[in-house]
Amino acid sequence: MKKLLIALVALLPSLAFASGAAVHLDKANYDLSDKASLQNGAKLFMNYCSACHSTAHQRYQRVATDLGIPDQLMKDNLIFTDSKIGELMINSMEKKDAAKWFGNPPLDLTLEARLRGPDWIYTYLRSFYKDPTRPFGVNNVVFKDVGMPHVLEELQGIPTAITETHVDDQGVEHVTVVGLESSGTGEMSSDEYDEAVLDLVNFLVYSGEPNKLERQSLGFWVIGFLIILFILSYLLKKEYWRDIH
Repeated sequence: MKKLLIALVALLPSLAFASGAAVHLDKANYDLSDKASLQNGAKLFMNYCSACHSTAHQRYQRVATDLGIPDQLMKDNLIFTDSKIGELMINSMEKKDAAKWFGNPPLDLTLEARLRGPDWIYTYLRSFYKDPTRPFGVNNVVFKDVGMPHVLEELQGIPTAITETHVDDQGVEHVTVVGLESSGTGEMSSDEYDEAVLDLVNFLVYSGEPNKLERQSLGFWVIGFLIILFILSYLLKKEYWRDIH
């Protein structure tokens, strides 16, 4: 019984994500080999996300080294607390204050790209729209009744929802968001904003597995070694059995 309960608890996140499967997710064509994209993604994260969200399983020093950012540049421009460059990337927000302001403390985002997937994050950050009924004045197509503000509003502005209304068999009206219309108030054009969000997603994918490119490269070498070993073993086997017969 205990094992069954553990399995059900482990399955809950998958069921929760499946419930939103009807929402179309745009493809995030990120590139972990693009250092410029990763650097811009780190800048965007630290400037717009790190006030609330930590990446507590990452260290400033590791990020600077991997992304080709000089230590002094990292300290002067991307560390906004009194943390030293060798410390973990934890913000200064108190959990009790965060719970008071947002209902729940903001999540640590180190593994967010591995949990929800790059496509989900990419679509989510491009799906905020104006909704005066919500506490922060915005809602989200991907995450209905989202509890966070549109932190990238300065860059994108706040789009307006294009809706359709239909009546069900019981005569109840349902309003569905079918598209978003740019407000034109952001610092970036739509294409520029999409590119900026992709850079941010790229950084979060990197954060979830900093050595992914190294792992993949090593994997090719391992597969190559196994193929060569198989060929040699096969030839050895043929030679051995030829003498026996």
